[in-house]
Amino acid sequence: MTQITPQVVADHGLSEEEYQRILNAMGREPNLVELGIFSVMWSEHCSYKSSRIHLKKLPTEAPWVICGPGENAGVIDIGDGQAAIFKMESHNHPSYIEPYQGAATGVGGILRDVFTMGARPVANMNALRFGRPDHPKMKHLVQGVVAGIGGYGNCVGVPTVGGETNFHPAYDGNILVNAMTVGVADTDKIFYSAATGVGNPIVYVGSKTGRDGIHGATMASADFGEDAEEKRPTVQVGDPFTEKLLIEACLELMATDAIVAIQDMGAAGLTSSSVEMASKGGCGIRLDMNKVPQRETGMTPYEMMLSESQERMLMVLKPGKEPMAQAIFEKWELDFAVIGEVTDTGHMVLEWNGDVVCDIPLGPLADDAPQYDRPALSREDYKAWAKVKPLGDVPQSADLTKDLLKLMASPDLASRAWIWQQYDSQVGADTAQKSGGDAAVVRVHGHKKALAMSTDCTPRYVYADPYEGGKQAVAETYRNISAVGATPLAITNCLNFANPQRPEIMAQFVGALEGMGDACRALDYPIVSGNVSLYNESKATGGGSAILPTPAIGGVGLLDDVSKMATIAFKAEGEILAVIGPNYPELGQSLWLREIHGREEGDPPFVDLADEKLNGTIVRQLIAEGAVTAVHDISDGGLLVAVAEMALAGGIGAELSAMDTAFAFNETQSRYLVTYPADKPLDRNKVPFEPIGTVSGDAIRVNGSTVSLNDLRAAHESFFKDWMEV
Repeated sequence: MTQITPQVVADHGLSEEEYQRILNAMGREPNLVELGIFSVMWSEHCSYKSSRIHLKKLPTEAPWVICGPGENAGVIDIGDGQAAIFKMESHNHPSYIEPYQGAATGVGGILRDVFTMGARPVANMNALRFGRPDHPKMKHLVQGVVAGIGGYGNCVGVPTVGGETNFHPAYDGNILVNAMTVGVADTDKIFYSAATGVGNPIVYVGSKTGRDGIHGATMASADFGEDAEEKRPTVQVGDPFTEKLLIEACLELMATDAIVAIQDMGAAGLTSSSVEMASKGGCGIRLDMNKVPQRETGMTPYEMMLSESQERMLMVLKPGKEPMAQAIFEKWELDFAVIGEVTDTGHMVLEWNGDVVCDIPLGPLADDAPQYDRPALSREDYKAWAKVKPLGDVPQSADLTKDLLKLMASPDLASRAWIWQQYDSQVGADTAQKSGGDAAVVRVHGHKKALAMSTDCTPRYVYADPYEGGKQAVAETYRNISAVGATPLAITNCLNFANPQRPEIMAQFVGALEGMGDACRALDYPIVSGNVSLYNESKATGGGSAILPTPAIGGVGLLDDVSKMATIAFKAEGEILAVIGPNYPELGQSLWLREIHGREEGDPPFVDLADEKLNGTIVRQLIAEGAVTAVHDISDGGLLVAVAEMALAGGIGAELSAMDTAFAFNETQSRYLVTYPADKPLDRNKVPFEPIGTVSGDAIRVNGSTVSLNDLRAAHESFFKDWMEV
């Protein structure tokens, strides 16, 4: 029997103070099984101990919100007795250690969060952040992550329809892999995780339990040292074909009245699923560890409870429904085992070989887990720490189209076709718009309505000004969804930050959440689900490098009629190209400043939330009326980059009015580019627009300089082609 020493406690990621709390809660010393359970449940990944106090401040309610944060995923009403169910989660550390399986199991885990609630998954998205392309590991990491996302999503039969990918040296030692899934369910068939009914059977279904992923949640709650590669055994191994069977079996059982509660086994596996179900239901739980299906011999209760083997679920069934449920899961060739029962003790009790090997009160494990109000720098002190230089004199561009060509070839703006061509975006036959536009659009099967979705964040803005950056991440998803004609309804988030015990990092976190909250309130765009991923930094790269603060936002909106959907592609020669929204000479933190002049300085663009809401409403109305033929939001790279993207998508060029450098490349928010027929002009009394040119030819012409679409396309496609040598 393992003796609990200070070193054993430290190895489980628990502080001396936290161990004292365990002693006080239990009134005795825990055994190793109990210590392991406390360790994972009190990990940052499961308990949100550094973030809960701030997450409570976010707006989570609206008339269309059916279920906000706290369940496996968020739920919103989309009419016709249907709901959209969605969430985004991180799989950052596992993907750095083992990119293929790390990314694949990230997709598998988020799929389970969604179908656990009764939804059929209809779309996958992702938000990826990588380090310098010339870093010796980065090509391997990019190839592995993209292959893992594609391999799992393609095999399980859910289309991967969009996402984003950025590069920055801050991610050299700690990449980010954030996965999002959207599903559709009937509003009267939504399933929750609270266990109820003393004596009701607790059932384990899916794959057998192995030793993969043990302490995965704890590993995800610590920064990386030089030994990152040695953590490979903590990475789970996925099987998408088993997941597909699990989806079908669960949905078949959900069509009956057998299920009382259901929870997927994600981070911390059997431990978190059983603790969450019992604590949410205000009851107790008893499990017989000898009955847990195992794929390896000699497994101990410690290993079984902490394993993060994939494709597993825990259910509470109504008494007497076990034979019917078992028949369904055996038909789908999946394990089914009654492993315990709901009790009224308020404790988690585990039995093994006839002995009680764990008896823990549930309160301290879940609701009463540690909660910290970590010190954070003030906004003024943060600005001094961040050392963001004020924007100095900015030279005028000598040749706008030459700068445009260089920007379009840069890693952050280059074509992502190499990535999304590896994803099956059409499986299910309901994808109306995939990667390459502003938002992905997926038709709700059997209806003319569709769901629009987008993932966005601009980490360089968040670093320079966490509050404005947090606002902008929310606003950009709102803008992208509006740009296809859909009404933005709600968001999920994946909050990726470094070590919260550093006051400057907590300043980033607190500031970003304040910005996000203000944006959500102003735009009537609540947060219904999310994930926090902290300790994203690495000592392996030397000097304890922290990632850029990256509060990735996944937005979902509703398009009433998919036939009215807008796209970014120019449609016809002679149409007028116009900008909707204000223009300010804001070149601070712009990609033009960084890529052309090597300068990362200045304040990020200010986000006027009133403008954002007004212009989004105007654009959606124009699309619904058929008044505009193409729409594209203006974001990274500014106006000229947006024009180039529209031109490449449509295969037609543009003749542009004279413009200065700031107008061409500033990243002012709340703006859209639209095209409309010359004989059907927009009403200037209703729309704040400015014509800037005409759609025509096979080149982009501005200020007497010209770049052909052929040269633009070659530059745009060169980065991944050259890097991956395809």
